[in-house]
Amino acid sequence: MANQHGTAYYAEKYKIPEGKPVSLRDLPTDDEDKTVNKAEGEILLKSDILKLAVLQQKLYISNRYSILIVLQAMDAGGKDSVIKHVMSGLNPQGVNVTSFKVPTHQELQHDFLWRHYIALPARGMFGIFNRSHYENVLVTRVHPEYLLNEQLPGIAKLEDIDKSFWDMRFKEINHFEKTLVENGTVILKFHLHVSKKEQKKRFLERIDDSVKNWKFSSADLKERTLWKDYRKAYEEMMEQTSREIAPWFTVPADDKWFTRLVIANIIVNELGKLDLSYPALNAQQKIELVNAKEDLMKEG
Repeated sequence: MANQHGTAYYAEKYKIPEGKPVSLRDLPTDDEDKTVNKAEGEILLKSDILKLAVLQQKLYISNRYSILIVLQAMDAGGKDSVIKHVMSGLNPQGVNVTSFKVPTHQELQHDFLWRHYIALPARGMFGIFNRSHYENVLVTRVHPEYLLNEQLPGIAKLEDIDKSFWDMRFKEINHFEKTLVENGTVILKFHLHVSKKEQKKRFLERIDDSVKNWKFSSADLKERTLWKDYRKAYEEMMEQTSREIAPWFTVPADDKWFTRLVIANIIVNELGKLDLSYPALNAQQKIELVNAKEDLMKEG
């Protein structure tokens, strides 16, 4: 197949259609039809990183949109790698990365979206959520006992957490994102789809490499035993929250170089749909530029 890079090929291929059932077993973690090899992919990634830098500058100058990039994955899925490599060409002043961990006591005193609201990017800015508000329908779905810490009305015991509760939470997330989009935030949600086999390989690398030891936690192994539960939670989460205005992209994540390439390409293509441009000068401003140049040339 011909190289489709530079088109919307990846976005169309890995996008989760709105309202369609999701089966992660049927979606690739290592796409055999990559269309490019690793060497070509790294060259294309560098090109997209340069394009992203230009788009960031236009985004800032236009001051009309903000970009929210959501990264979700199982442990060792490659989220940090994506942030490090794909966002390497962005001006740090225009990017805010937020990693959401276990809610603090203060955060638990607010609704579950509060800590995400206050981390949202302003107009002209990029915001990256390393894990996100979706932890509230993923981790809590597998460990519903965590919800008891939120002191929610009507939720006093595990038996109170039924289907209607999850339907309500999905509805709240969709409303949250709809409000953001209607106010100029472009939301791009990426699920890094890593296989259980590849996760095992990466865990072993973290154990064997002293430089990576800090990345490993015994808790990761406990969560690994719940793989099927998480897979089911991810499937329903994407079925309920992939919308045309804020779609999910399930990207193969067993080959990190390919994951980076796909995500960078989708971001560049989606931002290319926006009305981003450098401001045009009026006649008076052009005259002032000419005069300023003349004054500078007279110096010395």
